[in-house]
Amino acid sequence: MVQGEFFDATQSKTGDELPEAQDRPRRGLKDFTIPKLYHSIAEVSAMTGVERYILRFWETEFNALRPHKNRGGNRIYSEKDIKIVGRIKELLRDKRYTIDGAKQILKQELEAERKNPEAKLPAADEAQLPIIPPEQIPVKISELHEIKKALMALRERLIV
Repeated sequence: MVQGEFFDATQSKTGDELPEAQDRPRRGLKDFTIPKLYHSIAEVSAMTGVERYILRFWETEFNALRPHKNRGGNRIYSEKDIKIVGRIKELLRDKRYTIDGAKQILKQELEAERKNPEAKLPAADEAQLPIIPPEQIPVKISELHEIKKALMALRERLIV
């Protein structure tokens, strides 16, 4: 045996060879990452360029910035919290507002968003589905109900 205990290179045929590494695409673990719903204070600090102690201070000053805490008591920031941090940073550092001025602007923006949620433009990463009138949909409702029943039955079989 030439290459190992279970593989004899002298008896391999030409058709038995594996494709070369450059011929087959290689997939790493990064291809299978799931987007995170919450981020730690260290991750938010790295993403936004704002130090952790400043993030904690902003939580006391800005009512809009209220990250949740996990069971261990660690702050977990949602995407909305991260956007608010970015806006606060823009107001305070780039536009040079005072904390009171930034509070007023942020409060006005959030009130306007609450009053008219349709006016809010979707973020670039949010999926936009086209609104199709019911008469233009090629599938009948009864077919969709049948598909739903089949999927529910399949789910029940998988659970058991």
